[in-house]
Amino acid sequence: MSKLPAMTLLPLALALATAPVLADEAAKIDQARAIAKEFGGTLKGELEKAMKAGGPVAAIEVCHSKAPAIAKDLSAKYRAEVHRTSLKPRATAPQDWEREVLADFDARRVSGEDPNAIEFHQVVEIDGKPHLRYMKAIGTMPVCLNCHGTDIKPEVKARLEALYPEDKATGYKAGELRGAFSITAPL
Repeated sequence: MSKLPAMTLLPLALALATAPVLADEAAKIDQARAIAKEFGGTLKGELEKAMKAGGPVAAIEVCHSKAPAIAKDLSAKYRAEVHRTSLKPRATAPQDWEREVLADFDARRVSGEDPNAIEFHQVVEIDGKPHLRYMKAIGTMPVCLNCHGTDIKPEVKARLEALYPEDKATGYKAGELRGAFSITAPL
């Protein structure tokens, strides 16, 4: 049996040592995608019901009360930090790393990438342990313009001002990047 030089074994040993982390990372990325899809789907369903029942003013109530509850439930269910954020936040201002990613997302959108297909992920160390950070862009659909556009009805504007006095989440056009789902989970 021939002996392999130690230098040959080192890359193999490193590859074997990181293989479980890489597999876990891939699984967590898939899970983060599923969380973002579940969050978006659940929120969209609630918003559609509210719009049918009471129009944009009722939809504002969904974003104000139900969206945070959905994020909290998903955070508990998946043992992750789940929320929405934006460069023009209504409620949750971005962390520094999220601000950088959102700026990159917007540059990618301007370059022609579909906002609904843009995502980001990275592994970082938090409290000495590896965590996955994942973001999925949220594009502005025409229905979103009722509360996020430039021509907002007075009753909608009044409700937004009452619930979000520091609101920056208006002035959008269809197709623009409105924000992102953000998920941080331990590996």
